[in-house]
Amino acid sequence: MLDKTYDPKEIEARRYPEWEQGGAFRAHPTPGKPPYCIVIPPPNVTGSLHMGHALDNTLQDVLIRWRRMKGDDVLWQPGTDHAGIATQMVVVRNLEQEGIGLAVEGAATNDANKKLLNREEFLAKVWEWKAYSGGTITGQLRRLGASCDWSRERFTMDEGLSKAVLKVFVELYKEGLIYKDLRLVNWDPKMLTAISDLEVESREVKGHLWYFKYPIEGSPDEFIVVATTRPETMLGDTGIAVHPDDPKWKHLIGKHAVLPLVGRRIAIVGDEYSDPEKGSGAVKITPAHDFNDFEVGRRHDLEAINIFDKFARVNDKAPEKYRGLDRFEARKIVVAEMEELGLVEKIEPHTHAVPYGDRGGVPVEPFLTEQWYADAKKLAEAPLAAARDGRVKFVPERGREDFFRWMENIEPWCVSRQLWWGHQIPAWYGPDKKVFVALSEEEAKAEARAHYGKDVALERDPDVLDTWFSSALWPFSTLGWPDQTPELAKYYPTSTLVTGWDILFFWVARMMMMGLEFMRDVPFRKVYLHGIVRDSQGRKMSKSLGNSVDPVDMIEKYGADALRFSFLAHIHSGKDFKFSEQRTEGYRNFMNKIWNATRFSLTNLQDFKVPAEGTAAMPDKAQLTAFDQWIITKLGRTEKTVEEALEQDRFSDAATALYSFVWYEFCDWYIEFIKPVMNGPAGSEKQNTQLVLAQVLNRVMRLLHPFVPFISEELYQKLPIKGEACIVDKYPNTRNDRELLALGSDTAAYEVEILKEVISAIRNVRGENRISPAIKINVRVSPSDAKAQKVLLENRNAIVTMGRLENLDISAEGSLSKCAVVPVAVDGSQMQVIIPLEGLVDIDEEIKRIQKSVEKLNKDIAGLSGRLSNENFVKNAAEDVVEADRKMLEQNKAQLSSLQDALKRLQS
Repeated sequence: MLDKTYDPKEIEARRYPEWEQGGAFRAHPTPGKPPYCIVIPPPNVTGSLHMGHALDNTLQDVLIRWRRMKGDDVLWQPGTDHAGIATQMVVVRNLEQEGIGLAVEGAATNDANKKLLNREEFLAKVWEWKAYSGGTITGQLRRLGASCDWSRERFTMDEGLSKAVLKVFVELYKEGLIYKDLRLVNWDPKMLTAISDLEVESREVKGHLWYFKYPIEGSPDEFIVVATTRPETMLGDTGIAVHPDDPKWKHLIGKHAVLPLVGRRIAIVGDEYSDPEKGSGAVKITPAHDFNDFEVGRRHDLEAINIFDKFARVNDKAPEKYRGLDRFEARKIVVAEMEELGLVEKIEPHTHAVPYGDRGGVPVEPFLTEQWYADAKKLAEAPLAAARDGRVKFVPERGREDFFRWMENIEPWCVSRQLWWGHQIPAWYGPDKKVFVALSEEEAKAEARAHYGKDVALERDPDVLDTWFSSALWPFSTLGWPDQTPELAKYYPTSTLVTGWDILFFWVARMMMMGLEFMRDVPFRKVYLHGIVRDSQGRKMSKSLGNSVDPVDMIEKYGADALRFSFLAHIHSGKDFKFSEQRTEGYRNFMNKIWNATRFSLTNLQDFKVPAEGTAAMPDKAQLTAFDQWIITKLGRTEKTVEEALEQDRFSDAATALYSFVWYEFCDWYIEFIKPVMNGPAGSEKQNTQLVLAQVLNRVMRLLHPFVPFISEELYQKLPIKGEACIVDKYPNTRNDRELLALGSDTAAYEVEILKEVISAIRNVRGENRISPAIKINVRVSPSDAKAQKVLLENRNAIVTMGRLENLDISAEGSLSKCAVVPVAVDGSQMQVIIPLEGLVDIDEEIKRIQKSVEKLNKDIAGLSGRLSNENFVKNAAEDVVEADRKMLEQNKAQLSSLQDALKRLQS
């Protein structure tokens, strides 16, 4: 027997090791079964599970468990990412707490006794940290129920993947698709590295807009006014841009200004980048420290002067008195000196977006530096073709349009980072800085020997590769490439990629580039994109707002299945997900409902005899009650809905269909309908109903398993009819186990729906009129046709029992005065449920009560209508607040209409 109370923590701790140790998650790359493969988006190796991970991996696990049960040879390839900058930052911070720093050239330190680590020593510390904390997130994924093939777990810096990374870099270099170039990058002056756009976060900052006057060459009394939010960068100005049609400034195009404080002669150029409506209409151009200025500078052949070093201190390209100053200190001095010269026209308060490094936490500096680049435009050609011809499908379809928009305007990909942790670039420099790119130092030395005619000392490039570079190889490197393994032959291309919309370009596009370049095929057939997880008010989760939710806390509190189902019942492809703890608690109640219904069923199946093997598993349809035929019909329809929804990646439709069937049809109605049979004497009717109950329970657990694996496996194992394990049993659909579904009946469905509607109407009247369930009442049902009347007469006992009636009159005759009247319609059959209220309630008091309720509802409706008609409220309020008000308004209107009808009947 089942325990009385559902204990998810105990069940989850016991069931997961059984699956994993029993080999239930393992793939079998041998011919026969069709392959189905998903590669996990590799989380940071030293990270912890967050709500985005929990959502993403729940969706993947549903697909994997479903496909496994469908009979596919399933591989869910797990692994973790070395996460260069994130991991290095964590280890550096830990070391700083121990009084240890890094021996970085040019870094200032105030502590002569501080121990400094060289690169080799630091990397040893990182590997120690990885060994210590690297299993945290994979353990948390297990808590969620992720059924990955952990025997194949990979790491982006393990030996095999490192081999793949080196081979790809070297081959791309030899093909001319990787090269060095001097370009602007996002530079983090705290982490001392270039960073990707994804590692930059925009923050609103209250600053100033300074209007500086630059004198015109040869006209000392004439000035052009430029507006800037970064006065310190004027030290690197090499031009001024004005719009060609700006009447205020266009007469100066072709002339020169003299840069104050520096004395440099700078050109005034006409360029449409300048907006006459913004600032002064003239823009100072600093090509080395602004991405837009860099492009203007290229169009007009302006010099790019980098005035900062890697620490964002003013370097020797600026006048001597500014050298060594921090950029913000230099700002103060530049402004003060411009004011002294009378060259500040005005200063305005100005709120603007400032890019910050998400790891270093300081403003990012656009920085002109030599880096390694991949020719993204060339590499994007094959992915664009694959997206156009449908070799890769995007869900939702608008993901394809966003993909095109980015890929068709792609810039060179900066693949180098100034870190110590990561894949060190396989490039060595000779005495004259000639570069030798090779798979190993030995190969580089051989190439150098051939070039110089002798052995020379080589120095390896200190930079490492962008983390996204190794992640771009994930779909084929994890399967063994560059070796030709059975896994690579069986599972590549992979089937589906599930990932967040935010990394469509940073990861998805680059995997397509590398897959098509090195495997000559797409890395996956379908990309399912979801949004980010927000709080219940639609706000982005953040520590500063205090609205972050730890998924492990939710698992501890409500169980993994409840958390999973809270995602699945409300996820829509491409849209952000609003998380609600209250909703999760509600799905914990759903788990309790499943548990209690199964417990009741098993109690009533104790004397059930499982049909012997070789005998007919199911009786003839005529031997089943209408209730049995009805639940089979409902089950078949649910299986069809779930099957179609999963095929189309409509997770919420599948989950909602299951919830509705299990809670409302099976638990609330079927179990109630069959209680008289279960409580009656043994016989063929009871045995047949027990058989239907056992079969339906079996199929329900199998249907639920991909969504709520723990509770479904636990209950499945307790069933009288079961296989080896739910996780490896067949997934129910309308094409298998047809013997059971053939026993369904549309006629029985019609009959039972009439009973449900009539009984629901009786219960609703009881509730609305506060009639105690202990009081048996008189009810008249007035059917409009003989077909409905026949159903009512044949099921009189069920209506009397479940409606708790004293008497049931099935007749069209009778008064409606002082009665509650509820119309009911089922498949064209009309009827009225009529309940005399005299003697059950104090009519006068009930009229007063309803009148008060009507008055309050009218006030509430007026308030909600006024709020929702206010454009400012609808525009500025949180989306879920507006939606909640709209639903409340609809509910109040419906309740008002119902009460007004009740009032009329009581007053008649």
